[in-house]
Amino acid sequence: MTMKCEPLGLAPSFGFGDRIGSATAGHVAAMNRAGSGIEPIYPQQSIREMTRTQRTATNVMDDALNGAQTAGWTGKVGADADHLKTPADVDVTAAVGFTFFTIDPSDDVDQGADDYSESAVKEKFAAVKDIAGWYDSYVGKSVGLSTGTKIELTEEACMRAAVKYGKAIARALSMGDYIKKVHEAAGKDYEIELSVDETEQPTTLAEHYIIADQCLKGGMKLVSLAPRFIGDLEKGVDYKGDLGLLEASLGEHAAIASLLGGYKMSLHSGSDKVSMYSLLSKQTKGQFHVKTAGTSYLEALRVVARHDESLFRQIIDFGRSRYDVDKATYHVSATLASAPAPADVSDVLDLEREYLELWSEVPEGKGFTKPGRQILHCTFGSTLTDPTLGPAVRSVLDSHPDTYTEVLADHFERHLRALATGM
Repeated sequence: MTMKCEPLGLAPSFGFGDRIGSATAGHVAAMNRAGSGIEPIYPQQSIREMTRTQRTATNVMDDALNGAQTAGWTGKVGADADHLKTPADVDVTAAVGFTFFTIDPSDDVDQGADDYSESAVKEKFAAVKDIAGWYDSYVGKSVGLSTGTKIELTEEACMRAAVKYGKAIARALSMGDYIKKVHEAAGKDYEIELSVDETEQPTTLAEHYIIADQCLKGGMKLVSLAPRFIGDLEKGVDYKGDLGLLEASLGEHAAIASLLGGYKMSLHSGSDKVSMYSLLSKQTKGQFHVKTAGTSYLEALRVVARHDESLFRQIIDFGRSRYDVDKATYHVSATLASAPAPADVSDVLDLEREYLELWSEVPEGKGFTKPGRQILHCTFGSTLTDPTLGPAVRSVLDSHPDTYTEVLADHFERHLRALATGM
């Protein structure tokens, strides 16, 4: 294998997660068809996904790069070691050549901070004041953005940010230092993305400013930041929310990034959020990263539906039996009652639409598609590691590679073209 990964810098980029290991040919075909000017990240997987699919960092890297090389890709390639929480996570991914390290300090975020009373915030602030030594340097500051908005860093805003993110910022800086040390010792280049999107409430402008400013002042090689945007970014479906409000909010977050020296705005849970793509690329002036993961697995199940109806029905039944357990770590709203049982749908094309439909016409800004898609999305780990279903899925894909490549190419070409319209 001669292909190597490299940092992509501030170029617009798109992450193609692959939970099975055979999707890269379709990803390359989509890139070639779209001709979008967006750089690809083919090797991308989180430690959590590797655990659920029983794959290793080496598996992910080899499958993606061998697939890209076989498909004839000759351009740049990034490699995303996603949702890293510990130095050990860094070690195993750096060792095999990942270049884009996504730090996830969500375990240290106080998720209740937005709802604490004023007195509770002050009480909790006393416990984190030492770790949030930056607090005094922001209080009373007013930050003007190019959009005309002013961020008022009031005592309450700064104190609440310290309570919510004080420990998380410290964890992120520690992880950033470790990533730097590992790569300097090896003489290799790298870049960092910070993920603060896994929160119940959207990231405020004050929080974004403080988090990014602290990371940059701390010497982190920050190339991308993933805030929690307004609206709902559920797994496997389009954006749910007011697109006008989203566009304005994206512009303000992008203005903070520009003010602080420039880094990409990253969209996590980016799969299938087609209605917001042009807004993201427009408001960031092309400095964006979009991360997808489960959507390639769902398209694999589309191949199963078209070539092995019985297996497709078994996978849905199995997924329905696992959904209420497996959905615990995902932001989804689908219920078992919202999607029909396979036995109640006689036509396999109707069953495919119920569980895999995405490109149906939907009201602008309310792109929620069939809930069955979320049921299958959340249960990928259980399905792929099942001793019968997992090998059966892989067997269908191995027997019908052209179908898999075609459905992926069609699927991701839509993503990439939508993003390119705003550039």
